[in-house]
Amino acid sequence: MEVATFVHEGLGNSSYIVDVGGGQAIVVDPNRTVRQHLQSAEGKGLTIAAVLETHVHADFVTGALEVKAATDAAIYCPKGSEVDYPHHPAGGGDKLRFGDADIEVVTAPGHTPEHIAYVVRAAGSEPVLFSGGSIIVGGAARTDLLTPELTDPLTRSQYQTLREGFRDLPDSTLVYPTHGSGSFCSAGDGGDRSSTLGEQRAINPAMSDMTEDEFVEWFPGTFPRVPEYYWRLRPLNQAGPRLRRDIAAPKTLDAHHFEAAGRRGMIVDVRTPEEHLAGHIPGSLSNPFRDVFGVWLGWLIELGTPLSFVCDGQPLEQVIDECLLVGHEELTAALEGGFAAWERAGLPVASDPYLTPADARKAILDGALVLDVREPDEWAVSRIENALHIPLGSLQDRLAELPRDRPVLAYCGAGQRSSSAASVLERAGIETVMSIRGGFSAWVDAGEPVVT
Repeated sequence: MEVATFVHEGLGNSSYIVDVGGGQAIVVDPNRTVRQHLQSAEGKGLTIAAVLETHVHADFVTGALEVKAATDAAIYCPKGSEVDYPHHPAGGGDKLRFGDADIEVVTAPGHTPEHIAYVVRAAGSEPVLFSGGSIIVGGAARTDLLTPELTDPLTRSQYQTLREGFRDLPDSTLVYPTHGSGSFCSAGDGGDRSSTLGEQRAINPAMSDMTEDEFVEWFPGTFPRVPEYYWRLRPLNQAGPRLRRDIAAPKTLDAHHFEAAGRRGMIVDVRTPEEHLAGHIPGSLSNPFRDVFGVWLGWLIELGTPLSFVCDGQPLEQVIDECLLVGHEELTAALEGGFAAWERAGLPVASDPYLTPADARKAILDGALVLDVREPDEWAVSRIENALHIPLGSLQDRLAELPRDRPVLAYCGAGQRSSSAASVLERAGIETVMSIRGGFSAWVDAGEPVVT
């Protein structure tokens, strides 16, 4: 039995194709970008027989319907998931068989009420547990993504799942979770994407010797912040997302037509922070294309907003993939010829100072307000003295805390998030916005003072 892993580093999530023998494969928790799964199966001469979902996802749009449309695979979703599209309900104790493998469904609530896991067994192989978020490497997935009233009972369910749900499985069981390091769904710090059940029983703090009440008091305090778009994706996944073939691709437009299209929504500049800050379309959002592009796109822009893109060499197809992955489907336009074409057309250009650490220190001495847009765990370790802390995802809602009568100097870890912050502040009418080139890392490397 061969397991192929597909990791989206920005989401911190994994999906899987399992060769179950007999020329068949199953796919576990695919995201919307399913080309990689289809190509892998085709390259190995496998027919995808089924898609197995462990839970209704909140951090990405499922690819189950895309796989079915391409292969006619059966879709299995947990009983009680309130999924509206055709599927086979799967519940604890159910037995499935594909190829030469037997699959047992295990009840595993906690991350969500309907959560299940799948144990796959085949001759000559150790049992394989596809655990979703019920066990991840070094932790378990968060339990607060439905309502505050459900957090406590779901946390208690997670405690029981971790201790009782897989009790009969041997230590040699291979564990392949959906969530992992880097996921805002996860509460765990394991860098590995897979493990064994024995290793997790020995080292996973969520499986350590504590009472249920102790777990309930401790576990929610380990969660990262929740990206805003998470609250909107669970209903979308329950309803069944549209197929990619039914979503219009953005049109490539010249500068003047692009300007008109951009006025109807948001222009997203995917270039580097250096490029954006040196010159950009006024009012555009800087979101440099990188692993976490989709996460921040979902966090900073309301779903349903028409989007136009300044790509400058970044393949548009990759940008589209990331947009669709987090539920953005109103993709209007791409700028033909890139930002240089905008400049040649004589259209308005804005810029923001991008300062070296030494120049940033001088700006602070001259009265600039220091704005730290990193996450709380980064802020807690060390920071620039007297900085105002507003994480990037909260900035739009806390603009009233920023003065309008002094420059703002934004910084993050390495410069990408502060570029986004600068564009948010510019749209809000703050006249002078500066960023630290290279972010807090560059500030530390330059020997500038920090508070720890």
